Amino acid sequence: MSKKITVALLAGAVAFGSYHDPASAEEDGEEQENGEEEGGEEEEEALFELNDDDLLALPRLIPDRFTYDSGVEIEYPEDGVKGVFSTAHSMGGDNADDLVNLVNDTTLNSIVVDVKDDHGFITYETDSDDERIQANTNEIIDDMEGMMDTYEENDIYPIARIVVFKDTELAEEEPELSFLDNGDVWSNNSGESFVNPFSEEVWEYNIEVAKEAAEAGFKEIQFDYIRFPEGFENRDDDLEYTEGNYAESGEDNVQNRVDAVTDFVEYAREELRPYGVKVSGDIFGYAATVDETPGIGQNFTEIAENVDIMSSMIYPSHWTPHFGIDQPDLEPYDIVDEYAQLENELMDDMEDPPISRPWLQDFTASYLSDGDWMEYGADEVEAQIQALYDNDIYEFLLWDAANDYSEGADYELDAEQDIVEEDSD
Repeated sequence: MSKKITVALLAGAVAFGSYHDPASAEEDGEEQENGEEEGGEEEEEALFELNDDDLLALPRLIPDRFTYDSGVEIEYPEDGVKGVFSTAHSMGGDNADDLVNLVNDTTLNSIVVDVKDDHGFITYETDSDDERIQANTNEIIDDMEGMMDTYEENDIYPIARIVVFKDTELAEEEPELSFLDNGDVWSNNSGESFVNPFSEEVWEYNIEVAKEAAEAGFKEIQFDYIRFPEGFENRDDDLEYTEGNYAESGEDNVQNRVDAVTDFVEYAREELRPYGVKVSGDIFGYAATVDETPGIGQNFTEIAENVDIMSSMIYPSHWTPHFGIDQPDLEPYDIVDEYAQLENELMDDMEDPPISRPWLQDFTASYLSDGDWMEYGADEVEAQIQALYDNDIYEFLLWDAANDYSEGADYELDAEQDIVEEDSD
């Protein structure tokens, strides 16, 4: 796996005490193989290795003076991130002020903004000369600098959401980077297409988008849809695609998919290290309940070991009967509580676990069968937050695709508060 390491950046900084731009350093950087474990012990069958022979190795923590400075000064919130999701249309339109006011008027402190959206569009004009980025830019946010100024003035921690492998635009423009069904680009029942997680070109493209976001001032890059399409194990044999370097791995298809997704996250984090941003990953909640997700390629522990923040999507409406709870959407506290206990067990077994910051539900799942859903508002949001707090998880993100968040919710519940009814006796 080819990888450009920003050695020139660090070597120049060490030798001359000055900063070199990561992007310019890459152009002359040596191509290396990435994948060496932190302790220096090489993974036996890694498909890509970090070969630091005769080169200055990239350290885990780079001093601030050696990292890219976007000029945007916003610190990580002292009491942890508590945020909401914003589409680019909201942030580039009339709803922007409403979201900023929501954060200012509550104990929320962060907004996750679509930088590369669910269609595959880059949502603002970057300075990149990358042809793919230029071709797929849809300038929805027309004043990124002004948005960052607003965030800085209001001390709002900015997170860039990048939808990685669900990318209808790129799939249709370059079918060879996608999955083909009888010669046509495959799409799911919603008309969405995915690009191939085995493809180095797809990796590089998304990482370039992430670097642009870091240069724009975002303090964290959140990768979403770091997976294969749902149910991929059922259509694997019917689709045409390349496995690239994984074709000769000797592993089965399930392990190859897990390796590809994990390797992308590891590679992306390494490439973004000189930019001084945190890296977070969105993952299905159920991935924590199984050793491997056979189709989508998500392994909870392996992804968690390669991100700074883990954001499991644990919306009550998205669970089938689980943890002994038959109608999860009706039991927001219980389903989140059960998940949090399981996740804590997994994190406890890790040497260096990431921050846990789950996605919570602030929408009504009326698409579920009658009797299996209920209206969600402030009480249901608080129930989920309380379940996290009761399990010593103090960061969260709220999701509503319409960005219409419940009024009156208390986001700073007491950790000792019990909002679950107890037996009077």
